[in-house]
Amino acid sequence: MKILITGASGFIGSFIVEEALKQGFETWAAVRKTSSRQYLQDGRIHFIELDFSSRQRLEEQLKGHEFDYIVHAAGTTKCLDPTNFYKINYEGTKNLAEALIALQMPIRRFVYLSSLSVFGAIKERQPYQEITEHDIPRPNTAYGKSKLEAERFLDSIGSSFPYIILRPTGVYGPREKDYFLMAKSIKAHTDFSVGFRRQDITFVYVKDVVQAVFLALDRGMNGRKYFLSDGKVYQSSTFSNYIREELGRPWWIRVKAPVWVLRIVTYFGELIARRTGKISALNNDKYNILRQRNWRCDIEPAVDELGYKPRFDLKEGTHLAIKWYKENQWL
Repeated sequence: MKILITGASGFIGSFIVEEALKQGFETWAAVRKTSSRQYLQDGRIHFIELDFSSRQRLEEQLKGHEFDYIVHAAGTTKCLDPTNFYKINYEGTKNLAEALIALQMPIRRFVYLSSLSVFGAIKERQPYQEITEHDIPRPNTAYGKSKLEAERFLDSIGSSFPYIILRPTGVYGPREKDYFLMAKSIKAHTDFSVGFRRQDITFVYVKDVVQAVFLALDRGMNGRKYFLSDGKVYQSSTFSNYIREELGRPWWIRVKAPVWVLRIVTYFGELIARRTGKISALNNDKYNILRQRNWRCDIEPAVDELGYKPRFDLKEGTHLAIKWYKENQWL
């Protein structure tokens, strides 16, 4: 069986590549010329350069290839220009799907990695309720809006295109860079959180996302959408506590700021990013993400239909992530 993984050099994509090799797939990694291949060193990997900005170019690059399975993990979570979310996450997905259809490639399954962010801040009145597949998405970030547009495009194609959509919540683990900043801050003796109203947070370890990808390839129903988390709900301080414990309990100052302080910080963070040309983790999207109070989601459809069984809770996943950061001299 032949599998194509887009975004293969990225955090989640590189783990999908590893699992595909482990399962005996002929594994093709889609990369850009500028992509780092640091985590793609296995000699069995086949590389293909794909330009998602052009459907015509994609047809030329994919012509002569036939893939049984495609996992579309390419995309962006941070942009200097918000319109690039639309270009990369929506138009890139649209161009790829249309190129595959134009080439009449007989794929068995196309798995698209979306995000819980497509739903935005809904069901935030106490007691907080789980977001379900029956709720109406109301994304409040440019990232979430672009992912929702990609989902809606796939829905518009119809049953002739065998797609499945996965919507993971916050994905963490080795090689991840955003949550790593939290660990770096705690090591430097500061823990920063926002908002005084209760915040329910969900997480999913990267290898559980990978588990769901391959279950979807095998058992998923065309057109279905599945939320992914570890099945538990945490408070905003839990992750910080686990990180601090893994770091040997350094002394720290816990700063809990009102939401308006975050608004000021992210405003100047985005302003500096535009002037320097360097993407910052402190941006308008991050403001909306951090102020959101409810990240609960219903994973029962994934459990029932795919056989998804999260293997890592936040405590164990944090242990493995921090261990990797230490061993690779990130911390």
